[in-house]
Amino acid sequence: MNADKKACRLDVDSQFVELAVEVFSMLADATRVRIILALREGEMAVGALADVVGKSPAAVSQHLAKMRLARMVSTRQDGTKVLYRLENEHARQLVADAIFQAEHALGGHPAHHRMDGGVS
Repeated sequence: MNADKKACRLDVDSQFVELAVEVFSMLADATRVRIILALREGEMAVGALADVVGKSPAAVSQHLAKMRLARMVSTRQDGTKVLYRLENEHARQLVADAIFQAEHALGGHPAHHRMDGGVS
């Protein structure tokens, strides 16, 4: 039974708690959250991301560099363009869940609980 407990990464004494805090810290920026939302459907170049999130390409590039170091995004070269994509589904899910939690903070019946609403 103790072996099963050690395998669980969701225990309060998990070695991943501090790393999880770093992930939340990385997501504690509206531009980075918007970048993740923009990338949830697929790859994008810096210029296209800048247009979508309403920031300069230089600012978006700086955010992407930090997100790459945190292994939230990865790149692929396409000719002279560098395309960015989410490294895995977890950052997308964290952002979706944070938005869902924000909807709950407003009270009422959140859109993600209705049959016809929600964020994908």
